[in-house]
Amino acid sequence: MAISTVIYNTFFRRNSIFVGTVLFGAFAFEIGFDSTIDKFWDARNSGKQWKDIKYKYVEKDDEE
Repeated sequence: MAISTVIYNTFFRRNSIFVGTVLFGAFAFEIGFDSTIDKFWDARNSGKQWKDIKYKYVEKDDEE
């Protein structure tokens, strides 16, 4: 049995399984893409973001 037949019978034969596969793939791609772009953005803008310079402007409370 060829691999293409197995893939077809598993994912594409029934419409409900095909739609579920497409939705899961889109969801997984979105998570992976967002994580990659966030890491790239943080590396590219290191030292310029609020989380990096916050300590200069925010005073700690002595009451804590």
